[in-house]
Amino acid sequence: MVGTYDSEQELELLRREGDQALAAIFSRYEQRLERMIRFRMNRKLWGRVDPADVLQEVYLESARRLPDYLRDEAVPVFIWLRGLTGQTLVGVHRRHLGAQLRDAGREVSSRRVGGPMATSISLAARLVADLTSPSHAAMRDEMLNELRVAFDQMDQIDREVLAMRHFEELTNNEVAEVLGLQKAASSNRYVRALKRLKIVLSNMPSFRDVED
Repeated sequence: MVGTYDSEQELELLRREGDQALAAIFSRYEQRLERMIRFRMNRKLWGRVDPADVLQEVYLESARRLPDYLRDEAVPVFIWLRGLTGQTLVGVHRRHLGAQLRDAGREVSSRRVGGPMATSISLAARLVADLTSPSHAAMRDEMLNELRVAFDQMDQIDREVLAMRHFEELTNNEVAEVLGLQKAASSNRYVRALKRLKIVLSNMPSFRDVED
């Protein structure tokens, strides 16, 4: 039923067919939502919490909240589902790591982002994994520390734009919708963050070693 529908067509399906349409639309976006979960889940929960279980919780919550969403329809369907995914992931973090998160300040929930913020360590870890192979394992710790410091120095929203575009693979329009930015502002922030990242990488001895 759900193929190349745009958000307006998805809304019409939801109004007409309700839960049946929701199941099909959710299935369409499942991989994208799982990508968000895997990227934003606290590293302490890797291997302890199955992303499929989080997705199931998101689906049940979306079915419960569907009538409220259809009364408002403030955002496109995917952005709504992504927001529910972020809220669910925040709840998962609190259930499993509540005291640790408050004490260490390792996770920050932001209404603007719609879930746990992208941390410097999560960005660095994902980028190092993308840039290196098992043969470069000895360089990973050095690269991880250098990148973490670089991301710490980046503007928080620029960091989020980079995370959403590069790791969640959101479009510029979707990022603008999530963060409440103008499309041009979202694009400019992404270009700025990307340029800064390229400069950081070019000045990293460990990265030059990987390229060689």
